[in-house]
Amino acid sequence: MKYKYRKLGFLLSGLTLAVLAGCGGGKEESNATDSASNERMLFDFENGQVDSAVQLEHGVGEVISEGNNKKYSITLNSTDNYKAAFKFKPSEPWDWSKEGDFAFAVDIENPKDKSIFFYVTATDASGKTHNRSLSIAENSSGTYYLELAGQDLDVETGLRSNPKSWITDYTPIIWRWGVKKIDLENIASIEFKLLGVLEDKHVIIDNARIIKPEAVDENYLVGLVDEFGQNAKMDFVGKVDNLEDLIKVSAEEQSQLRKTPLDGRSKFNGWADGPKLEGTGYFSTAKVDGKWWLVDPEGYLFFSNGIANVRMANTSTMTGYDFDSSLIRQRDANDKTPEDSIGLNQVSKAAVPTRHATSELRANMFEWLPSYDDELGLHFGYRRETFMGALEKGETYSFYQANLARKYQSNDPEVFMEKWRTTTVDRMLTWGFTSFGNWVDPSYYQMDRFPYFANGWIIGDFKTLSSGNDLWSALPDVFDPVFKERALATAEQIGKEVQNNPWCVGVFVDNEKSWGMENPTSSEINVKAVYGIAINALSLDASKSPTKTVYMNILKEKYDSIEAVNASWNTSIESWDSLASGVVLEAFNEALTEDLSHLLYVYAEQYFDVVKNAVKKYLPNHMYMGARFADWGMTPEVRAAAAKHVDVMSYNYYKEGISDNFWHFLKDIDMPSVIGEFHNGSQDSGMLNPGLIHAPSQQDRGRRYKDYMYGVIDNPYFVGAHWFQYNDGPLTGRAYDGENYNVGFVSVADVPYAPLVKAAKEVNADLYKRRAKK
Repeated sequence: MKYKYRKLGFLLSGLTLAVLAGCGGGKEESNATDSASNERMLFDFENGQVDSAVQLEHGVGEVISEGNNKKYSITLNSTDNYKAAFKFKPSEPWDWSKEGDFAFAVDIENPKDKSIFFYVTATDASGKTHNRSLSIAENSSGTYYLELAGQDLDVETGLRSNPKSWITDYTPIIWRWGVKKIDLENIASIEFKLLGVLEDKHVIIDNARIIKPEAVDENYLVGLVDEFGQNAKMDFVGKVDNLEDLIKVSAEEQSQLRKTPLDGRSKFNGWADGPKLEGTGYFSTAKVDGKWWLVDPEGYLFFSNGIANVRMANTSTMTGYDFDSSLIRQRDANDKTPEDSIGLNQVSKAAVPTRHATSELRANMFEWLPSYDDELGLHFGYRRETFMGALEKGETYSFYQANLARKYQSNDPEVFMEKWRTTTVDRMLTWGFTSFGNWVDPSYYQMDRFPYFANGWIIGDFKTLSSGNDLWSALPDVFDPVFKERALATAEQIGKEVQNNPWCVGVFVDNEKSWGMENPTSSEINVKAVYGIAINALSLDASKSPTKTVYMNILKEKYDSIEAVNASWNTSIESWDSLASGVVLEAFNEALTEDLSHLLYVYAEQYFDVVKNAVKKYLPNHMYMGARFADWGMTPEVRAAAAKHVDVMSYNYYKEGISDNFWHFLKDIDMPSVIGEFHNGSQDSGMLNPGLIHAPSQQDRGRRYKDYMYGVIDNPYFVGAHWFQYNDGPLTGRAYDGENYNVGFVSVADVPYAPLVKAAKEVNADLYKRRAKK
């Protein structure tokens, strides 16, 4: 029996590094030190050559002269390759363990008219990575530094990235993820890479060096946040200085908002001027002239362009205070909503007198917080658990919600929340969007004004498995009957909220599960990363794992004996009972990998079958949109399993744009697909972190938005894309995990970002005509 969902084979990567020969250009570990600036050169190109430690992947370079200086000009081929990079990789690892506080720095010029976004990774000899990212503006030059030792790496702030601590004109490279303190005695490489870029990029680099701080701001974490939740230490366009300004800006915007869809749109924002199919009374899908479309309830072709995460749940930040835990209502095992998706969740009046500081560091970040007696104290909340950060639980505050109360001049939730909902829908119609994305507050569901997607999460006390890289949570044991019970409970709750409403486009359930990790830049298969779920299940005792029991039945059906298993897998398992009790697999041949591929498919197929049946039981007229695959957490097996059961495939994809370098598999699946999340952001908004994709300015955010959306609109398989998210994250990080991104269409003061709005209007004005032409 053959189970083939991919071409197997363990091939050498086709993306080998092109090492540029030459021994000059800045001797490794040069002892030359500029004592005045605390800088020590590693590589320059003054002798006209390139050291062998300076390497390119999918790029070409040459030494050029600029005045009296020589620099290294590099063109990275991103058009034809998913990844392109330049890297500093010495023949022997660097030992920087005795440097004290220091950073790796390099001068980078971008001579072109488009900005560049780099992922930056420092890797030690053991393979641990320290990951950051940066944006380089068009037609610019500067020095960018990667801090590898210093006070900022010694403190957990609860922010995804911190404010700048060094007093310097150089630009810090933003923290992203990984190990903050890698082995400084054995630094193997520092890489600047492009991923998922739409065109070739050109940079000029020079003066790779070690730098040390001449001065550090000891109060860089103190007094960050003003009374409106904005950056207190920075001025920027759109900053609100006082309540009068906030009210005035709001009034001016209200006078310009429309109440109905754009001309040429149907009641449900479909293409009224385009082909009309037979309406079903609910949203559906159709393939027309070789392109997939959604179809609105009246039969008009529909493309879902919208904004996700329109809710209060992620607007609060940890304040550094807590209460007597005995006075806090704890979570119930039957809860259907994860902690980060619950509203503010205020503590009881009885708990308030027990309020006490648990993190002076966090508490000192705020210039102002109200008292609980103040009317703005209504916007305090509480998180009983967090995913990561400085605190595991504690008090929160939503500056965004407080600003809504301020601007609408009422602290009555029924007043300011209703005004927020009405204004938000008016904005969507004015900006030309066709629907919301995922994670819209259920209070929008029965407004009957704007299409939306419902959502839910399957949580509960069912058995679990691990993929080996469980980012958000462990994977459910999908053959556990409790999982099916919880899926039905989740779907039932969604059904109660939707009430069979035709404005509901479809239903997303769960999000970014860690199904398995493929490497789109390599033809090699990392078996443990891809098939971790199946490998983990095989290590468990079948008497305690329903999935393992199913796997045992599959293997016994395929193999006549345990000897046949051993012969195929090149293992020495003693008996079927030994296999049933659990085996740890470390070596993988092609036959074993093929079996793991099938077992992963069986697991995923059960997941999507269970969830689909639950959704269709309680929402029979609505489409099942899947679980929104993360690009880092899906495999061909899982996609094939999903395609068998979902109505629309869904993916979250945080890159610069859409190209066949990654999305080549859409043709093979041939199903309507939607981008569930994408975004970009900048630091010129006063925010500390641009988000997962950086732009150097608000104007560039708009350009990047258009590039991404045009790639989606022009692709025949995509039927929509959803920007994440409506409002910026809190400056000091959302309570659940510290995300403090400038990724909103509106700021914490609920003021729209004009360049991004302008770009969206331009895309949406021509959306349907462009879609039909391509």
